[in-house]
Amino acid sequence: MAQLRQDYGQFTERDAEIIIIGPEDQKAFVAYWENEDIPCVGLADPDHTVANQYGQQVKLLKMGRMPALMVIDKQGQVRFKHYGNSMSDIVSNDQLFTVLDAVNAEIGEPA
Repeated sequence: MAQLRQDYGQFTERDAEIIIIGPEDQKAFVAYWENEDIPCVGLADPDHTVANQYGQQVKLLKMGRMPALMVIDKQGQVRFKHYGNSMSDIVSNDQLFTVLDAVNAEIGEPA
């Protein structure tokens, strides 16, 4: 999450919004967002409703929910997805910028 926060401006320049979905309840989520000054949208998902819809895996022996990342275009189509095998299996921002630039080029939006 730190890398997403660090380059948040580069995401918004590409007309992208980051939505982070977490297992905490709303109160804990809001407290964390305020304490860490996170510029992204956060969605509390304590019942795992959204996570389950997108196939995010839970591996109890590996500390719970595994990282999952999707790029979803404005029409709701999943254009890229990555399901991590460990807590450190995270897509680089540079790879995401490449995906976003390709999506924007395809639909004729500025990169």
